[in-house]
Amino acid sequence: MSLAATLEQRLAPLAPVELRIQDDSAQHAGHAGAASGGRHFSVTIVSEQFHGLSRIARHRAVLERVGDLIPHPVHALAIRAYAPGETHP
Repeated sequence: MSLAATLEQRLAPLAPVELRIQDDSAQHAGHAGAASGGRHFSVTIVSEQFHGLSRIARHRAVLERVGDLIPHPVHALAIRAYAPGETHP
C-alpha cells in the first residue's frame, strides 16, 4: 500500500467529505529529512466532525490518526482542516 493510501485509510474515521493528499517530497529533495527517506505531504481535509473545533483541535484529530508515521516514513505533514462551508483553497 502506498503511503498516501495509508494516510487516506487512517483519516477515513474522520468521515471526510473532501480529502486531498499531496506528496510534496520532490519539492524537498536534498532536505535532511528527505535524504533519510522521509516523505513530505500536504493534507486538506473537510469533515463535519470539525464543526466547532479550534484549528489546534482539528490538527490533533488528524495527528491522533497518523502521528505514529512521523518522523518516518512521513517526515513532514502540512495539515489544512476545515468544516464544510468554510472557505478553503
